Amino acid sequence: MTTTFTLINVSLLAILMATAVTITRLRALYEATMLAALFSLVTACLFVLLDAVDVAFTEAAVGVGISTVLLLGVLALTRSRESVTPRLRRLPGAVAVLLVGGTLGYASLDLPEFGAADTPVQRHPVTEVYLHQSQEDIGIPNTVTSVLASYRALDTLGELVVVFTAGLAVLSLLGPLAGPERTRPAADFHLADYRVIRVVSGALMPFILLFALYVLFHGEYGPGGGFQAGVIFASGFVLYGLVFGLDRAQRVVPSAALWILGAVGLLLFLGLGVTTMLLGGSFLDYDVLAGHPETGQHAGILVVEAGIGITVASVMTTVFFGFAGRGVSR
Repeated sequence: MTTTFTLINVSLLAILMATAVTITRLRALYEATMLAALFSLVTACLFVLLDAVDVAFTEAAVGVGISTVLLLGVLALTRSRESVTPRLRRLPGAVAVLLVGGTLGYASLDLPEFGAADTPVQRHPVTEVYLHQSQEDIGIPNTVTSVLASYRALDTLGELVVVFTAGLAVLSLLGPLAGPERTRPAADFHLADYRVIRVVSGALMPFILLFALYVLFHGEYGPGGGFQAGVIFASGFVLYGLVFGLDRAQRVVPSAALWILGAVGLLLFLGLGVTTMLLGGSFLDYDVLAGHPETGQHAGILVVEAGIGITVASVMTTVFFGFAGRGVSR
């Protein structure tokens, strides 16, 4: 069993290395984007093998899904092939890569053996608290959700602020969003002209959104949570926009509503922290939300995950509208 597991890890690592080298050699940007999606997919497989299912879920949803679509949207605004760089200008970059890579390789010699039971992460008392005491403190099976939404809720709030700020930065660079009345098809054909694509996409939309809700509200018991659910929600709206056109997508989810929802999700998170302080607890101390600590933890985590999902979905969808609208605005 150990030999098989090692063989699978080595094979996936070889695929990652081959994919990375191929991407650096490509000048065709569309092909490079597809290979980058493959890289993320293989990375997600490695995370699964390492029992980091929540991280694998996020990598698959973000790296393979929404990031690939956004990169394709960027390529619609620029050339499809990278300009050739003179060899003399590439030499300093190659030297820097070799130096950094050699330094990291040398530093990795001090790392403990892969999978060893006596590594610091396994012996640290915090690990014991998270893995065992969290069941009593929080009362939910998924330790990852306990850590991210309760023990480290303040860090997660900071991550959500980063997502929101990054969305604002991207949109400030792209300029104002084009409204539905100002957009037109970017090409001479629509995906909606193909009946199979139109029917299948329309049939999948309710299931995509329902699955996003499942991931959001099931994050306490299995892989998932607000970040993954938000990306899945955004993927559904992006699919609708790609198939039926940006104008129809913006009528379903107006840009103004997305701006408001993005701020609402963040304010919901912040408001929960202020509420816990007004009730006599610390910032984001969910125990004071109900008479029983476990009930308060469940309620607080649910509100936090909902706020994360709303903001992530709104920001990702707005960024897609920004790229797509810039490509087709008159």
